Amino acid sequence: MAAFVFAAQMLTFPIAAGTSGHVIGGVLAAVLVGPWAGAVCLAVVVVVQALFADGGLTALGINLVNLSLVTTLGGYAVYRVLTQLLPETRAATAGAAGVAAAASVVMAALAFAVEYSVGGTGSADAGSVLAAMTGVHAVIGIAEGVVTAAAVSALLGSRPDLVHAAA
Repeated sequence: MAAFVFAAQMLTFPIAAGTSGHVIGGVLAAVLVGPWAGAVCLAVVVVVQALFADGGLTALGINLVNLSLVTTLGGYAVYRVLTQLLPETRAATAGAAGVAAAASVVMAALAFAVEYSVGGTGSADAGSVLAAMTGVHAVIGIAEGVVTAAAVSALLGSRPDLVHAAA
């Protein structure tokens, strides 16, 4: 799972004016291997990336919190709420995973904005950081949701035994 997420994160797509994004994979990992194992998978990815200057060692702590914990555990909580409300069908399960994945990206952006407002040393005000982070990450979240829903749907159709959350 960690290797798949690592590879998927290497694929970037343009957002706007020199900004690009990539999927995070937190909800996908949580749905496939469970929330805690998913968080460990994302932590491995973040640490390996930091060692190769993608995210950097100085940002490792905040990246571990936001990318490994917020997206995986927070997104999985959204997924579980949605699956309790929706019928037990493949489409509903995949859709719940997609919506949760999109929400998880925005949750991580919101977490960063809060962290910046508490301890950030940059010159931008907290409101500007919040607006910039949530706007860009809402777009990234759409891509995250589509990729996650497609992957979960494909696995539920071919190998449902590989989907921890469907057990």
